[in-house]
Amino acid sequence: MNDIEIVRAARSENRLTSIDFIGSVVKDFVEFHGDRLYGEDRAVIAGIGRIDDIAVTVIGIEKGKNTEERIEHNFGSAMPEGYRKALRLMKQAEKFGRPVLCFVDTAGAYCGIDAEERGQGRAIARCLAEMSGLKVPILSIVIGEGGSGGALALSHADRIWMLEDAYFSVVSPESCANILWKTQDKADVAAEALGLTASKLYELGLIDKVIKSEDVPGLSDEIYAQINELLEIPTDTLVTQRYMKFRKVGY
Repeated sequence: MNDIEIVRAARSENRLTSIDFIGSVVKDFVEFHGDRLYGEDRAVIAGIGRIDDIAVTVIGIEKGKNTEERIEHNFGSAMPEGYRKALRLMKQAEKFGRPVLCFVDTAGAYCGIDAEERGQGRAIARCLAEMSGLKVPILSIVIGEGGSGGALALSHADRIWMLEDAYFSVVSPESCANILWKTQDKADVAAEALGLTASKLYELGLIDKVIKSEDVPGLSDEIYAQINELLEIPTDTLVTQRYMKFRKVGY
């Protein structure tokens, strides 16, 4: 597939969603609700569970599969209360020493005026700031779309993995084409220029692993091994390595 075909595949209605991955990877999952400030955002699924013998905090951006589910989950575009809920669960994970596992699949954070009035930008910024110093391991996996700050808010992690047919970008190819050429007709050119595919991002060192389709059924074992590896790293070293990982981006 070329780059624009990968983008379209990442948006496919037939893809596995965060709920599917949580169901297949995490045992005894218990979902938590609300940001303790405004309300509940169903675009963000968050809770605790186990991967084998390791207790984990799990956060996923959920799109839904049919029209009813997509409306319920706001098409995977989280409100500020969704990011505040995610941060609440991450800080709880830090308190109890639980690793954090994130599943990312969003075209971007919700950009309506009501979200802006409730502090969308601040909520995303706080996620990034707090994750940078969180004293537990963080593994983020881009399972579909990884769009803009809405995806980045859950991707400031020790390890970032991507499915081979997912994408991760500051802007969608269509929006980029509109900005540069005033038309979406050149979305394929924009997709190529953005370098948003898993293979290209891996070559640049921006992600740490490309997950092939045939490896998805065994993903639980890979996640378990990766979390165990991160748990062996002393906390201060873990936080320092995470800081340096993002500090060197672009160099």
